[in-house]
Amino acid sequence: MTVLVLNASYEPLQRVNVRHAIRMLVRGVAVVEEAEEDRTIGPFPVPRVLRLVKYVVMRWRHGRRPPWSKRGVYLRDRGLCGYCGRRGNTIDHVVPQSRGGGDTWDNTVLACSSCNNRKGDRTPAEAGLRLRVALRTPHWNELVDL
Repeated sequence: MTVLVLNASYEPLQRVNVRHAIRMLVRGVAVVEEAEEDRTIGPFPVPRVLRLVKYVVMRWRHGRRPPWSKRGVYLRDRGLCGYCGRRGNTIDHVVPQSRGGGDTWDNTVLACSSCNNRKGDRTPAEAGLRLRVALRTPHWNELVDL
């Protein structure tokens, strides 16, 4: 289970595990905004959402683009296969790694296992597949898993 952490201005920042959330409460850097009913850990309710007491400036996010990650590709593509639109569960390289394609936002897409197997070590055109999504670098707020 994860806990959503909000900035003091109620902007979503990140998700943390329950253990980290309880440490934040013990240190007094966050307060509980929403908790699970009738569940506690010591004197603290089991949180679902925390809000930071002091505002944290997130300038670093606005100065550069997010680094590539598999989880980021999943969130950018909203969990859907970039070829058929069904639920995706693998990362596919549009230009295969064997042909020099890398782990970049412009070369990876979420794919279901059948489309990924069909494509194999070929480009989408060679495999007779068409991308349904535009490959792009996501904004930071798209990468917060709500």
